[in-house]
Amino acid sequence: MDVMKLFLLIFIFGCNSTSKNKDSICNYLETKVVDHTMIVHKDSLILNGNEGNWYFKKKLYNGFAVKYYKNDSLQEKTGFFNGKKKGAYKVWFENGVLKLETHYNQNVLVDSYKAWWLNGILALESRYINGEKQGIERQWYANGSLSKERNLLDGQENGLQRAWLQNGKIYVNYEAKNGRKFGMSRANLCYQLKNEKVEENKTK
Repeated sequence: MDVMKLFLLIFIFGCNSTSKNKDSICNYLETKVVDHTMIVHKDSLILNGNEGNWYFKKKLYNGFAVKYYKNDSLQEKTGFFNGKKKGAYKVWFENGVLKLETHYNQNVLVDSYKAWWLNGILALESRYINGEKQGIERQWYANGSLSKERNLLDGQENGLQRAWLQNGKIYVNYEAKNGRKFGMSRANLCYQLKNEKVEENKTK
């Protein structure tokens, strides 16, 4: 067995383990096995839904797939290895500002997940482990002020959950545990959602 085959075996079995400490290392290694010299338009790939594999010219694809806006600016770029999404996945706004950046390991979301507003301000930051959100997830308004802060375990709320209005006033503040909520949720406060915007209830 040559060195390259041995490396791939260690990589595949190591990155498929459930160890949380391996995500960043494995994501780095994933970008090294994707063929950086191969770039095709995403529309040229064919997805076999039963397998979950992407094919290019009837072969499992290894390389990058891209899409463009009508003005020829790059819209998205996805890495693939042996027909599955691997490594970084990025999406840009039409003006070239980065909109989304996340990572895949065999079609499963892993490691950091970030999204930005059109003005370049960070809009969302979370972390995936084996396809599930874990730890603290934060969201920001377009002006940079904190909007939400959630604690998650296996994709579910677990621990303190908070949200703020753009003026800095807190309107959600509760703790989630075993599917139950303890504290003040939005329904208990003097605020409501109207057309996806938070407005203060006015009493007569």
